[in-house]
Order: sequence, then C-alpha cells, then structure tokens
Amino acid sequence: MQYKSKDIARISVEMSMSSRDEELELKEKYLKKGIKTAAVDIGGNVVESIPKILERTLVAAKRNGLISESHVYEGAVTGATREAIDQILDKSVGFNVGGKIGIARYHEHLSVCIFLTIGMFRLDEVVIGLGHRAVPIE
Repeated sequence: MQYKSKDIARISVEMSMSSRDEELELKEKYLKKGIKTAAVDIGGNVVESIPKILERTLVAAKRNGLISESHVYEGAVTGATREAIDQILDKSVGFNVGGKIGIARYHEHLSVCIFLTIGMFRLDEVVIGLGHRAVPIE
C-alpha cells in the first residue's frame, strides 16, 4: 500500500496522543508497514520550551531512524516542528503545558504533531499543531 501525506499526518497525531504503552505498540505496528515513528514527552512553559521542543524532536527523529544526519533532513524536521509550534502558541502562551510530540515518516512524507493539555485552574484545555514536509527518499 502507498501511504499519502494525510495518512502519515494521521499517524503522527495518533503517536502524539498515545500513552507510553500504546506508543510502543504503535511503533511496532507501523514499522511492519514500513512507516517509521517516534514520540517524545514535553512539558513546561511553552515559550521557554521552544528550543527544547525543537531539540527533542530532532533527537527523537534521528534516534528512531526517521532521518539521517543531513542538513536537508534536519531542516525538514525542524521546519515541520516550527510549523506545529506556530499553531499551538496562541492558545498556550503564558501557561504550563504537558503533552507529547509524535513524528511519522514514510518515504518522502514527514509529519510532526504536537498535542498538549493546557492547565487552566481546574479546566484542561487541549491544543494540537501539525507540520508536514516532503523530503527526498533516502
């Protein structure tokens, strides 16, 4: 089966919303289909955490074999992550958040999703950001 960008985006969303146990099951399931995935937990003040979010996403993508060490691939992951960050900032700036980054890659499709819960008093707000990049097939 050939997966399209929306399929890979959906998988990155699923990874970002998974528990640790679900994450491991999903990684195994998708790897059998030729789709590489990764996920990493994040939390804290969003604005202060932006460099850490970028770094953790890049490290997770490299560690899990989604990208190789090349400025082209590193730039694609960083760009998709920045796009996702831009989508979550309006709702989360000034608040402490907790959540997860999900990353998925299949051939030239690379997707990064950030899913966060925003603690506001006794209410929990949620926000999601999604970035996609087309990259050369390695």
